[in-house]
Amino acid sequence: MYLDQQKKEALFEKHGHTKSKTDTGSAESQIALFTYRINHLTEHLKINRKDFSTRLGLLKLVGKRRRLLDYLSKVDITRYREIIAELNIRK
Repeated sequence: MYLDQQKKEALFEKHGHTKSKTDTGSAESQIALFTYRINHLTEHLKINRKDFSTRLGLLKLVGKRRRLLDYLSKVDITRYREIIAELNIRK
């Protein structure tokens, strides 16, 4: 599988708000996980151009990440700017 338990723990530890392996609920860790999945699906769609169900799933993930980023920008703008800089996401 493309995303095993060790990779998830590394993502949560690197990008989580509390910087622990079990910080799965913070907005930063969820955004990092969605970004990883979005990048994986984008590479898949470059090869399989007619996979429309995967395209729909990708669009839903992008929407979820956008809503989380909007929430984070309203709650704490410094955390929003940090996660944008770490993951190279631009609005």
